[in-house]
Amino acid sequence: MKPTPLPLAVSMGEPAGIGPDLVLLAWKNRKSLQLPPFYVRGDRALFESRAARLGLNVRMDDASPAEAGHAFSKSLPIVQTGPAIEDKPGEEQEETAHSIVTSIERCVEDTANGLAAAVVTNPINKAALYKTGFSFPGHTEFLGDLAKKHWPDQPANPVMMIAGPELMVVPVTIHIPLKDVPEKLEIDLIVETARITAGDLKTRFGYSDPHLAICGLNPHAGENATMGTEDRDVVAPAIAKLVDMGITATGPHPADTLFHAAARKTYDCVLGMYHDQVLVPAKTIGFDDSVNITLGLPFVRTSPDHGTAYSLAGTGSVRIDSFAASLRMASVLANPERL
Repeated sequence: MKPTPLPLAVSMGEPAGIGPDLVLLAWKNRKSLQLPPFYVRGDRALFESRAARLGLNVRMDDASPAEAGHAFSKSLPIVQTGPAIEDKPGEEQEETAHSIVTSIERCVEDTANGLAAAVVTNPINKAALYKTGFSFPGHTEFLGDLAKKHWPDQPANPVMMIAGPELMVVPVTIHIPLKDVPEKLEIDLIVETARITAGDLKTRFGYSDPHLAICGLNPHAGENATMGTEDRDVVAPAIAKLVDMGITATGPHPADTLFHAAARKTYDCVLGMYHDQVLVPAKTIGFDDSVNITLGLPFVRTSPDHGTAYSLAGTGSVRIDSFAASLRMASVLANPERL
């Protein structure tokens, strides 16, 4: 038997959402979409039920991660993880929370053990998980915690990136209320986020000298401190430190003039001070084909840039562009020589 590339480990995601639909449609269209081999950790009965609901003829086989690469061409490999789950599109089931979390944990564990090339996560509903004791603000923070467990001797400082064909962005603060951003925003946080971003753009994306454009926090980047002093006292000193470190960084830039077509030609990635400052333009420009990537980890993780979309689950009307892009991106980032 010829050796095959390591497959990607795909988490089940929220079973009431479109995660199962995406997995089934991706495998069904694997050749036309030029997808790398992958397996999903979840409940086979759930996927069989969703396939029947969607009218998809998808062969599925129980497999181990080690068998998945060879099985992928003829069947969707499923590594049974957790108990049986009833297929109820759009209806949260509290009892599935443990399986959702376990699926993510096992995917990371497989990657740490050399059984998978990278992790691709399907969307989860964090609010539903909070009810059962899940304590992390989101995937990004949870994956950082898992990295520290499996790679205790390597740094794990997770940074969230949304990457599309026309725009890459990174928020410095992520899943916190907007009112808390000014207090959390510190020079060292901006510097560390930018350092990790620039480093991964070099080592994983192949940029020799990545150009980072740094947003100001306030309108007009503070208008010479007349609309807030954070850009003068926090953002600007952080940029100066980055330049001293040899990182190409400019700003603080007014965010409202940074995302039009001409401006996008002047940088490789934008760092914003808060979540919506950069995710709104990123998803507006490339909603269907952007990818959520976690930088700063000792393993590669990608995800589609959308949520669970309960209303579309089981309807057959989902678009798989972002999920397919996540699979392709994970394979490339895990094998940087393919850039």
